[in-house]
Amino acid sequence: MFFKIFTFGCKVNQYESEYIRHLLTGAGYEYSESDENADIFIINSCTVTAVSDKKCRQLIHKLRRQKENAVILLCGCMSQAHPDKLNDFSQCDIIIGNSDHTVIPQYISEFLVNRKQIVDITPHDREREPFEKCKVSRFSERTRAYIKIEDGCSRFCSYCIIPYARGRVRSKAISDISEEAQLIAQSGYKEIVLTGINLSLYGTDTDSNLCEAVEAVAEAKGIERIRLGSLEPEYLDENVLRRLSKVKAFCPQFHLSLQSGCDKTLKDMNRNYTSAEYAKIVSNIRKFWQNPAITTDVMVGFAGESEEDFNASLDFVKNIGFAKVHVFPYSKREGTKAFEMSGHLTNAVKTQRASVMGNSVEESRDNFLLTQIGKTSKVLFETITDGKYFGLTENYTPVVVESDKDIRGEILDVNILSLKCEICFGELI
Repeated sequence: MFFKIFTFGCKVNQYESEYIRHLLTGAGYEYSESDENADIFIINSCTVTAVSDKKCRQLIHKLRRQKENAVILLCGCMSQAHPDKLNDFSQCDIIIGNSDHTVIPQYISEFLVNRKQIVDITPHDREREPFEKCKVSRFSERTRAYIKIEDGCSRFCSYCIIPYARGRVRSKAISDISEEAQLIAQSGYKEIVLTGINLSLYGTDTDSNLCEAVEAVAEAKGIERIRLGSLEPEYLDENVLRRLSKVKAFCPQFHLSLQSGCDKTLKDMNRNYTSAEYAKIVSNIRKFWQNPAITTDVMVGFAGESEEDFNASLDFVKNIGFAKVHVFPYSKREGTKAFEMSGHLTNAVKTQRASVMGNSVEESRDNFLLTQIGKTSKVLFETITDGKYFGLTENYTPVVVESDKDIRGEILDVNILSLKCEICFGELI
């Protein structure tokens, strides 16, 4: 039988989808790229926003209309966070959460025999829950590999549902990280991205730390690059950054979540830093690396955000000089503290502020990319379009070159010559 996986959300979900693919192919099922050939649909859901939930529900309804007799399995954060809303998932044949993916082949086999709906959403253990034993050595259609080293979050930002969907912090053992990195290297990958729900908190439950995880991956023969996924600005003090800077394979690209540059808004969001502390981390990054890229997420229109608050955040973002910023309007999320707050803004105000912030960060993006012109950078090439090869530098600058031979999967030196439409163009050395 053939199966297809639909993945919503973050890099952690993408990693877990690869793990599900590994489990099912190991059980004798075959993967299909097309809906028509698939007999089983796996929906790995995200619940960060209400929009994420809506997209997942729409896909469920669409698949059921297309294939009445197909097996539809829902897993991930949406089902885990909302076990009380099973009526929303009535068209799914199997419903699980995100705490144990190994049951998926077994539940599919059971359903194919008796055709009775299976629901198994195990609540996360607040006291002590082990890190799910998962290992992936191959990634479909990807030039870089991922290792999920952390799960869960204990911070409870006032707008965020994720601690309820993912549970508390759990960390993968250093020995397991090392073993997985070696398997990935043996599969021919040269770059590994370490990812987690709150990556900065890695090791706080196991008496380890993020530096040890990076150093363990760096020991894998053949791995030339190591990146970190999205980071919260905590535990990134000067000593941590200094230690990371000494790892030769470490890429100086930091996606450092900001959310707001206004201290009042940060406090209302229950973020654990001030704008000054964030700026200090950025300053330290630029002290230890010559050409780092610092990217971020910025939320506008949070509950109670005044015009003055927004302008403070806008000014801060301008002054930092980010390489790239993802701007998005605040969306009310039922089940969070912010949902009950007063001072919610209209969609019109949030849209207007997102536009203003968006225009500002576009300028910041262009300014950063212009600084890359004239530099020689190592580029990992990933795709080809119309005879031109696309890749990313160590600091995640997008680069296109021409080549007479297939260079996908290779890391090569490139002179960066020009910029057009947020893409740098260069020539191979």
